[in-house]
Amino acid sequence: METDQAVQNFRAGYGALRAEIGKVIVGHDAVVDGTLIALFAGGHVLLEGVPGLGKTLLVRTLGEVLDLSFSRIQFTPDLMPADILGTNIVMEIPGGRREFQFQRGPIFAHLVLADEINRATPKTQSALLEAMQEHQVTAGGELRKLVEPFFVMATQNPIDQEGTYPLPEAQLDRFFFKILVGYPSAAELTEVLTRTTAGARAQVTQVLSREALLELMAVAREVPVASHVKDYAVRLVLATHPRTETAAPISSQYLRFGSSPRGGQSLILAGKVRALTDGRFNVSFDDISAVAALALRHRLILNFEAEAEGITTDHIVAQILKDVPRDAQAVMA
Repeated sequence: METDQAVQNFRAGYGALRAEIGKVIVGHDAVVDGTLIALFAGGHVLLEGVPGLGKTLLVRTLGEVLDLSFSRIQFTPDLMPADILGTNIVMEIPGGRREFQFQRGPIFAHLVLADEINRATPKTQSALLEAMQEHQVTAGGELRKLVEPFFVMATQNPIDQEGTYPLPEAQLDRFFFKILVGYPSAAELTEVLTRTTAGARAQVTQVLSREALLELMAVAREVPVASHVKDYAVRLVLATHPRTETAAPISSQYLRFGSSPRGGQSLILAGKVRALTDGRFNVSFDDISAVAALALRHRLILNFEAEAEGITTDHIVAQILKDVPRDAQAVMA
């Protein structure tokens, strides 16, 4: 009975967030669901799309519907790591003396919007590495813990856009999901124009407190994963490693490097959240395969042949899902 109630509470919280965001965001159902799945799994999200598709609006709206502190960092070529982390500044104290005091940067918030992250130099991009993985930063000569929960929601323009810098592989790997934001349909564009060119902007309300969010995140962690489902996730990750015994043929042909173990962690955690949104307290094969592209696309490094032939990591993930059987016995056979 307690389990059933936990599942119902989770679905209610998820549904409330989904409904509030829908007051502002038109369409992009898969994008919103992917973002919320990563949120409840405790992971960071990278949203990629050309300017003007609502990436920043989505993250800002998420900050409004959650009772969390929110900060926005506009990444530009002249942004420095200290502008993100903070720095020591000279302050005058009583008695006429002066001393250094640490001025916290915008990274010290629950939800951090890293807007157009790939317009900053790699040096500045890398300032987020420790924060995203360890939930702490080394600044002002000291180790400083970040507030919990801590999420980085980053937006980036396609790397072929002018004035962009590809994110380092080590930082890409720290994003739970990479979500591609596409153009709206004709009906969605019509609705966008209606909402944004007449009347006032839709107002949203906070629907989840910090404590309630942490509680629902804890529930997601408790969802059991059967051994054969976990084995399927493992075999998907191993199939991305080129020129190994477990590699899928397409991986050996088109990849330089495959997914790290973080890819497997993302598959399992996202599968748990997806199961709860469907009213189940168990993870299925479909849960794993449904999030495979989101969890793996940014963790695969293409070789020259793939780039020359226009092969994308999404093509590779889709083929791996076809090649890797769900039944482990089929592998042994």
